[in-house]
Amino acid sequence: MANLKNEQPMHDPLAELERHLITAYVAGAGRDVEKVRARSHDEDARRLLAAASRYASAKLSEIEARSHYLHALHGRP
Repeated sequence: MANLKNEQPMHDPLAELERHLITAYVAGAGRDVEKVRARSHDEDARRLLAAASRYASAKLSEIEARSHYLHALHGRP
């Protein structure tokens, strides 16, 4: 069995961008993302975080689509 203690976890290259998009969305609503996350039992906070997550997902999809398009224009897979 392999020793996994010294291995670094896989890094999602878009995870940091997703966090920034969510933070920006919540800030645009006039809130602090950490304070909103701390209010996990508050329905308004959950609704705001869900909307921020949908926004980030849509933006990431747009970025990936543009990337695929640019690769196709340049003849790369």
